[in-house]
Amino acid sequence: MTPEQVRQALSVIEPELVAIRRQIHAHPETCYEEFQTAALVAAKLGEWGIACTTGVGGTGVVATLTGKRPGNRSIGLRADMDALNILEQTGLPYASTIPGKMHACGHDGHTAMLLGAARVLALDPDFAGTVTFIFQPAEEGGAGGLAMLNDGLFERFPCDSVYALHNKPGIDVGHFATRPGPMLAATDSWTVRLHGSGGHGGSGPHLATDPTIALGNFIQGLQTIVGRNVPPAEPAVISIGHIAAGSAQAPNVIPSLVTICGTARCYAPAVRETLQRRIREIAEGYAAVSGCTAEIVFDAGYPPLINSAPETDIAIAAAAALVGRDQVDGNIAPLTAGEDFAYLLQRRPGANMMIGNGTGENGRFSNLHTPKYDFNDAILTLGSAYWVSLVDSVLNGSIHV
Repeated sequence: MTPEQVRQALSVIEPELVAIRRQIHAHPETCYEEFQTAALVAAKLGEWGIACTTGVGGTGVVATLTGKRPGNRSIGLRADMDALNILEQTGLPYASTIPGKMHACGHDGHTAMLLGAARVLALDPDFAGTVTFIFQPAEEGGAGGLAMLNDGLFERFPCDSVYALHNKPGIDVGHFATRPGPMLAATDSWTVRLHGSGGHGGSGPHLATDPTIALGNFIQGLQTIVGRNVPPAEPAVISIGHIAAGSAQAPNVIPSLVTICGTARCYAPAVRETLQRRIREIAEGYAAVSGCTAEIVFDAGYPPLINSAPETDIAIAAAAALVGRDQVDGNIAPLTAGEDFAYLLQRRPGANMMIGNGTGENGRFSNLHTPKYDFNDAILTLGSAYWVSLVDSVLNGSIHV
C-alpha cells in the first residue's frame, strides 16, 4: 500500500478502532487478569483472518502475518494490554466500570493501535517476510514481557528485531520522540529494616538502642550517594516512599523496629551496583553506630530500556515518513520511568518510540498514572500508520537511513 492508501484504509476503520479502545477502557483488567481483553484481541484478529496464539506468558496474545513478497526477515511489534489499580475520575461515558481499576497509562490505546495496523496489513500484506504482533500482559509491575520470553516468545515466534510504541502526554499530537541508547531507567526497589531494643521514651531512653536515631542518619546519608558516589555524567535517583515505626497511640515508646522503603533508578549496570552497595553500607554503618542492626532487601525491578542505534534510526525514519523529520525528536532526554519492554530489548535489537498524546490541562491530557488521564483517540490512526510504515521500512527496505 502507498502511504495515501494506508491513510484511507485507516480512516475507514477509525470508528471501529475508537470503539475497541473505549470498550477496553470501560473494562480494565490488571496484571495477568486480561482475559476479556485478550479474548477481544483474539476475536478481532480471527475476524480479519490473522492466525493467533493465546495464553502466551499467561494472558498474552501473539499473531503472525506473512507477506506476499518473498523474504525470510521478521519483525516484532509489541503493545501492552493491562490496566492500573487506580480509581478513575474522568466522568467519561466510557469510563471504567470496575471500581479501583482504570486504563491510566493508555494501554487500551496501544492495543487498539496495533490492532489497527494488523487490520490494514492483513488487507494487503505487501511486504517480504513475517510480522509478529505481540499483545503483552502485565507491564505494570508484573513483568509480562519477561513471562512471554520465558514462555518461548522468540523461539516460537522468531523476530529479528522488535519495536514498541507508547503514548506521551506533554508531547503534541502529530509528534514522536525517541533516542538511541538508554531511554528508560532500571526500576529497583529496596527495603531497610532497622532493629533496636526499643524502650521507654520518658523514663529509660538511655537504656534503649533507638533505631529512630539510625533512621535519621540513614536518611541524611542516603542523599549523599548520587552526589558523591555516582559519576556526575551518570543519571541516578534514590527516593524514600514509605517509613513505618511505632504507634501513634504510644508516643512514649521508642520503637524496636523502623522500616524504610524506597526506589532506585539509573541506567548503567555499574551505577546500579553502586546504588545497592552504598544503600547497604550506609544502613549497616549508621545502625551499628546506634547500637542497632540493619536488614536490607533489594527487589530488582525492570532493567534499563536501551534502544539499539540502527533500529532507532529506522524508527525515526518510519515516523518521519508520516509527519516530517522536524516533528520527530530523535534525541529525547532519558526518562527515569521504567518499562518492561526492556526485557525484549535484551534479547533482540529494537527501539521504543513515544507518540504525542497532546498537551493541555484538561482531563484528556492529564499525566500518565493519574485518575483523570485518558488516551487521545485522535492519535489512534497515526499510531497504526506508524506501525505500517515501520513494517514497510524494515521488511521492504523502503526507507534508507
